[in-house]
Amino acid sequence: MLKRDFIFSGIGWILTTSSVLSATKSREVTEIVVKKSERKLYLFSGNEVIKSYKVDLGFAPKGHKNFEGDGKTPEGAYKIDRKNANSKYHLSVGISYPNQKDQQFAKLKGKLPGGDIFIHGTDKPFRWFQKDWTAGCIAVSNKEIREIYNLVKIGTPIFIEP
Repeated sequence: MLKRDFIFSGIGWILTTSSVLSATKSREVTEIVVKKSERKLYLFSGNEVIKSYKVDLGFAPKGHKNFEGDGKTPEGAYKIDRKNANSKYHLSVGISYPNQKDQQFAKLKGKLPGGDIFIHGTDKPFRWFQKDWTAGCIAVSNKEIREIYNLVKIGTPIFIEP
């Protein structure tokens, strides 16, 4: 985490869209980092941020997702585990929530952990001005989910931070 925090503290410059897009074409996405408090998703290739996106989260974004219907976006280490080209939300990239720990905690409390957590686009054109409207997913624009869908492979680690 220290290496990643150092990288984020050093980002003070702005990349042009064309240089970012050309950089992503030649570099493999090795991990995804979501910083919920910043409402940002970062694509990394090694130690370098190659693309970032503004995101919306679940309708109750603070804290870790514990139960089905709580409106929270999970926090922790997961993997991209599937892609859906026929998503209700344009395109979607699945996140491996719930993991074993999430399932055990929910079971201990007598509840379901929920599931079907994705990075996805939008089902309605007016969503761009709504904030934190999902049931726990990470939402980007339809243009951005097309980029993410094409750049990210199944198995890519995703770290979702508070």
